Amino acid sequence: MAGYTPGEQPRDDGIIKLNTNENPYPPSPRALAAMAELLEGDRLRKYPDPLGTVFRQTAGRVLGVDPNCILIGNGSDDVLTILTRAFVPQDGLIVSPTPSYMLYKTLADIQGARLQTVPFTDDWSLPEPWPLTQAHLTFVANPNSPTGTLVPFTRLEALANELQGPLVIDEAYVDFASAHALGLARLPNVIVTRSLSKSYSLAGLRFGFAVASADLVRELIKVKDSYNCDALSLAGAAAAIADQEYFRAARNKIIATRERLTTGLSELGFAVLPSHANFVWARRADRLVKTIYEELKKRKILVRYMNYPGHGDGLRVSVGSDPQIDRLLEEMRALI
Repeated sequence: MAGYTPGEQPRDDGIIKLNTNENPYPPSPRALAAMAELLEGDRLRKYPDPLGTVFRQTAGRVLGVDPNCILIGNGSDDVLTILTRAFVPQDGLIVSPTPSYMLYKTLADIQGARLQTVPFTDDWSLPEPWPLTQAHLTFVANPNSPTGTLVPFTRLEALANELQGPLVIDEAYVDFASAHALGLARLPNVIVTRSLSKSYSLAGLRFGFAVASADLVRELIKVKDSYNCDALSLAGAAAAIADQEYFRAARNKIIATRERLTTGLSELGFAVLPSHANFVWARRADRLVKTIYEELKKRKILVRYMNYPGHGDGLRVSVGSDPQIDRLLEEMRALI
């Protein structure tokens, strides 16, 4: 099998890194303080809480959900792996729209299952009716990567009712959107996954979670690794999600910069889809965008070049700080 290829992680100094959708702002000071306090004690000598009770209680209060409906993970990718292990047999079927998150294919390969994709419609919605209702697991990234587009939640609810198996709504980027699907987790076959990597600036900590019915979470706990989240990540995650004032301030700055980036790229002749994430998807018909990616890399600016057979290629550009985006647009003008 071909494993999943993460975005490039350079070791050189002076790189403007806009290729892996990391938050340009630091984590909440409360999260840093919580982790520092843990390191001063003897907590690392002991195993962490296998259920992440404090995080579940804190997140439940912030999000308005029952803590028993929350499953913790070592990043949301870990949660996606747990779901695949729980629901998909060898030679089973996983379905996802395309183009979308490339990890879904890797998860299917690991499980010895098939991934079958369904193309988005021309307006980046889901086809009606959904053509593959018998999948063991259906993934819908919303907002989608790499496009940043958002499927209406009425359509997701209708899809859940069409499916015979579980629907996973992958909301890794939803904190940068105007709406979310947590309310759909009331349905018995819906699991909503979240990440603290992007909107909470904790990509290096690795923490994610899922929200589903309490009955379903109780079964999924049997599948996850016993201690899949360490004590440091649990402390930092609980403090970060509790600090909603800091979270909203950083998110609002990113959304404002996203609009400026979209305008700047559009003025340079890129076709840029309206984004609901912390990145934009930029394409053009008059030249190869891979050449632009390569020229930017020479100038120590990393963006993500992605090519989907049948759907074309493009540049996925993370929303960085204002100075980083200024530099990117300046170099783009010189290239184009």
